[in-house]
Amino acid sequence: NCPPGLEYLTQIDQILIHQQIELLEILTGFETNNKYEIKNTLGQRVYFAVEDTDCCTRNCCGPSRPFTLRIIDNLGHEVITLQRPLRCSSCCFPCCLQELEVQSPPGIPVGFVVQNWHPCLPKFTIKDEKRKDILKIIGPCIVCSCFEDIHFEVKSVDESCTVGRISKQWSGFLKEAFTDADNFGITFPMDLDVKMKAVMIGACFLI
Repeated sequence: NCPPGLEYLTQIDQILIHQQIELLEILTGFETNNKYEIKNTLGQRVYFAVEDTDCCTRNCCGPSRPFTLRIIDNLGHEVITLQRPLRCSSCCFPCCLQELEVQSPPGIPVGFVVQNWHPCLPKFTIKDEKRKDILKIIGPCIVCSCFEDIHFEVKSVDESCTVGRISKQWSGFLKEAFTDADNFGITFPMDLDVKMKAVMIGACFLI
């Protein structure tokens, strides 16, 4: 029951996501389509992700912009599509929080990532294609820090045990200060449903 192109995810319990540095953004501040390399722990690229949004949306809506993100395998086939509508992420607007749909193959939903209202913690729920709760994600109260990684714990639905982690990795002072390129690491159980592994990758991009 593995969507085509995701077979490799069944064999791993960790994946790395590295955002590519865009020279145009550094020099002009002009927001370009984000691009990412998705790698295994050996540093080998297994997927490539590219944002598909128009120029006006990127530069007017900033980080809260709606987007479509296409994840492509090394053969050039689109294997996962992520779609996020325009939403708010502020606790002041509990009826309009972030949500992301994960499709694999494109056009067929396999799960959703939904932000949960909380006055101070970033919290999300991973749901399957029928919108049944599968996992929870809980981040730290302060999501910016210097010289250390930021961890979002992936927990069971009742939040009693930790089953994985999404970590924003400290990239060094110069990269953090002068670019918005991020590096993330994701760990999940080896035997986790491959569709939920894909949804966790989607959760990383939403975070």
